[in-house]
Amino acid sequence: MPRSSRTLLAASISAALFVPQTQAEAMVDDSVQELPAIDQCLINVPEPENPNQQPITVEADRLEAINGDKATYQGDVVVVQGNKRFEADQVTLHQSENIIVAEGNVEFSDGTVKSTSDRVTNSLSSENITLENTQYKFLCEPGRGNAAYIARTGKAVYEIDDGSITSCPEGDNAWTMKASGIEVDQNEEVATFYHPRFEVLDVPVFYVPYLTVPIGDTRKTGFLYPTASYGSSDGLEVEVPFYWNIAPNYDLETTIKHMQLRGTQLNSKFRYLTTFGEGEIDAEYLPNDRKFEEKGDRWGFQYKHEGIYEQAWKFNIDYSQVSDVDYFTDVDSSIGSREDGQLVQEGQVQYRASNWDATLLTRDFQVLTESDNLPYHILPQLKLNYYAPELLRYLDFDVISHITRFDTEAKGKPSATRVHIEPGLTVPLGTTWGSWVTEARLLSTYYQQDLNGVVDSELEEQVNRIMPEVRSLAGVVLERDTVVMDDYTQTLEPQIQYLYIPEVEQNNIANYDTTLLQTDYYGLFRSRKYSGVDKIQGANQFSYGASSRFYDSDYKERLSVSFGQIIYLDRTNRLDSTAEKPSNYSAWAVEMDFNYGDYLFYHGGIQYDVDSSEVQLGNSTLEYRFDKGYLQGNYRYVTRSYIENTLGDSLGDLDAITEDGISQGGLLASYQLTRHWDTSLQYFYDFTTEQTIEWLGRIHYTSDCWYVGFSYSNQLRNWKPDFNSYPNSEPKYESNFSVNFGIIGFGTNLGGGSGSSDNSLGYGRPFFLNN
Repeated sequence: MPRSSRTLLAASISAALFVPQTQAEAMVDDSVQELPAIDQCLINVPEPENPNQQPITVEADRLEAINGDKATYQGDVVVVQGNKRFEADQVTLHQSENIIVAEGNVEFSDGTVKSTSDRVTNSLSSENITLENTQYKFLCEPGRGNAAYIARTGKAVYEIDDGSITSCPEGDNAWTMKASGIEVDQNEEVATFYHPRFEVLDVPVFYVPYLTVPIGDTRKTGFLYPTASYGSSDGLEVEVPFYWNIAPNYDLETTIKHMQLRGTQLNSKFRYLTTFGEGEIDAEYLPNDRKFEEKGDRWGFQYKHEGIYEQAWKFNIDYSQVSDVDYFTDVDSSIGSREDGQLVQEGQVQYRASNWDATLLTRDFQVLTESDNLPYHILPQLKLNYYAPELLRYLDFDVISHITRFDTEAKGKPSATRVHIEPGLTVPLGTTWGSWVTEARLLSTYYQQDLNGVVDSELEEQVNRIMPEVRSLAGVVLERDTVVMDDYTQTLEPQIQYLYIPEVEQNNIANYDTTLLQTDYYGLFRSRKYSGVDKIQGANQFSYGASSRFYDSDYKERLSVSFGQIIYLDRTNRLDSTAEKPSNYSAWAVEMDFNYGDYLFYHGGIQYDVDSSEVQLGNSTLEYRFDKGYLQGNYRYVTRSYIENTLGDSLGDLDAITEDGISQGGLLASYQLTRHWDTSLQYFYDFTTEQTIEWLGRIHYTSDCWYVGFSYSNQLRNWKPDFNSYPNSEPKYESNFSVNFGIIGFGTNLGGGSGSSDNSLGYGRPFFLNN
């Protein structure tokens, strides 16, 4: 029978049988309709408030009906009502109960689930559907399985008896979760398992009496999937996370991590969101570390908060603490790494208005090294700043001020109170092709220093220091079409600066929060060489330099070269020279970035001392990218004489850190072998000690529903007996092999990490142009 005839016959009869009699005439539809596909996700398709009152379209080869009792459709039956669709050998309508029963090769879809069953029963006046001996598949997210009995008790709520579920595609039974009962709520995006057992290749792996897991992006309370790994450092590791969705703006994730050689660690992460901002609390606790029994219980804690309240108040807290100085060296932690030399413990609150702001700050540190060179605590600091742009035409005015209390536990160092007031006038001039900014500031600082027990005889209890600062910086931007390269634009951006700060005796002031700033091309045009105000280096100098940039026809920057130098009118102000009689010229500073074809990248910078005719420091990175990965080589170099001359005693005993400066190279690579396999490699080498710092190799396999990762690392941990005795000391390495695996889908994250073999030196992109 042709399709049009089948549909017309079915529609005229079903209007009287499938829907209430009062609506029979209105529901008759004798047109040929385009039926929705049975495997199409329709979760976002809008439906009327009562979808059970929608018109019904039926196709069938034969119809037998008993008026007021039932109607039986046979032969390639297709029934469609809204998003629901049945295909079966036979469909029977029981009019008195207002239900239909589909039998024989029944395929059913409601836009969220597609199933093949022996028998399906559907109530036309509710959302209830039952399916028997069923194979099902979710249409809107990964997931399939089978069940002896399935009941849909809501629009997207399913109860499954003696069923299974997996995120693997058809034909792949890598893993399956089987249970005596499963409840799936697609609206809430959560699945609840009763007496579940997890099977890998049809072999049971573990059993729990009860389990809830998310099946979408919605946050839900329950156990997340466990992960397991093996490493030579900590042995077999098993992590079982539990997620508690406390409220829409609060949640807590607690992970029980058992390490074969260490014991059981409890890790928790609490997050919150309030009107005062957002924050996170991380806590780690490992009782009685069996690997380092002499260190007892190991723990770490971190609290972070950031927030803005009513657009004027700003809050920031960053507080971290660990049980001992070797915590990050011995324990894999989410709150720090083994390269951290200290942990910050600070909090600040700031109020901002249109022309002024005020900040209250307190800062402390936990030092993670055995050193007497302890930092100062700020307990507290009050900052007050005032801004008056365009006080007059082409004249800006501002005042920067703060009062700070410093304290320390270091023996022989003073505590102090510092008051600093810094008014400034600025004349900014600018056009589209250049700018000229001139500013004058008056740096006024008062110190009250407590010298009880202080061994430095040059320090004074009370110090008043007043220093003027004058700075003038001018630059232009010139542009032309290049001669060598067609369709390229070149800019030349020269700039020159004059800076004057008188030389003032400051040996009577201790260094409380002073650090030498980075020296590079951009540092040539700073007004200060140190952070803070304890040490203000005198200056009577010109800085000059230029940048040249090349843009292609799409105005994308392909090459940038910058170079510059300082001319010291008073060469006693030089900090960068290692020569006995330094000249009036600073080291040349050169920076370069290069992008060739968006696949070959280079970044490099050097400082070349004209007095000693040597490179003081340099860094260089070259990277080649291709469709399936990248290859990167990098190198960094700093002479020991430069470190001694610039950093002085701030590093403590330099012999305990390096013998002959820094000279280190690295090689990093990543390659996607196939759709499922990828690999990566990292290798770092120290040329001064001729020793490998670290190397790490990984290979991962990722299927559609599970992953496994293998990694091996060899890391330089320390020296025996210590580095002070180098070259007679021996390097001490720690090797680690780990295996990490897990499943993908139902709320899990794609992974394949390396377990405890975390690497200390990682990948960094070498190219940072604005476009």
